[in-house]
Amino acid sequence: MKNEAIVTAIAHKSIRIPVLALGKGWLAVDKPPGMTVHNEAGRDLCSIASAFIHEESALQGQIAMDPGFGLHPVHRLDRETSGILLLAAKREVFRFFSKQFECRRARKHYLALLHGRLEMEGNEESGTWGWPLAKTAGGRHDPQGAEPRQASRTRYRVLGHSAHYTLVEIELLSGRTHQIRRHAKLSGHPVVGDSRYGSKRAISYLRQTHGFDRLALHAHRLTLRLPDRQKPKVLETHALPAPIRDLFVNDSRYASQNDTAGSLCCST
Repeated sequence: MKNEAIVTAIAHKSIRIPVLALGKGWLAVDKPPGMTVHNEAGRDLCSIASAFIHEESALQGQIAMDPGFGLHPVHRLDRETSGILLLAAKREVFRFFSKQFECRRARKHYLALLHGRLEMEGNEESGTWGWPLAKTAGGRHDPQGAEPRQASRTRYRVLGHSAHYTLVEIELLSGRTHQIRRHAKLSGHPVVGDSRYGSKRAISYLRQTHGFDRLALHAHRLTLRLPDRQKPKVLETHALPAPIRDLFVNDSRYASQNDTAGSLCCST
């Protein structure tokens, strides 16, 4: 893609949203945690990005956004989750990408830090969570939900362990609301920092003791076909966010000082 490096980030006040890749009618960005994708005019990612594009002639030329269509997310990403988000700037491009997600040809991979030690069985390299999920969850006390439940599958691969946490790579094989977070909770290893499905005491402890104040879930890779390519393209974020990385890497040192974290993962 020509001139891809001209604009490397969308800047708005103190907010910086890295631009990972772009092309005619689309761009992929690294969404910060705590930011909604849309529905908060002037503060959500789409409205901030749209305003920035209108002011940046270089970016306008690169993506050729259709003013009548604007900027729309092709897939979902929770407010609390950071990572790669694909945005369409033309109606035909939006349809092109949407079909790949609808047919499950687009592959989404996440990195997550989970409470506790998630073990693999035997010599297996990956496992699958298959609890069926209702459209609406009942929070930490009923993550599956009371309504009729649909088949849901989440593949996970353990990347490493620390004293209190497990770092995993996750691939969504279905698309239920909060699927990763709900399946992680049902496995007995909730996502670190999850205020909806995790432990309130653990969240308070991490905030007060380590200054950790986010959901430890990051969308790091998206594989799909681009409009000008015949073969799938892998789009990736640059690295695991520093707060998640530092909590995991420094956990053994923290553990030698205070072992409180290990008793808080599933307590209310």
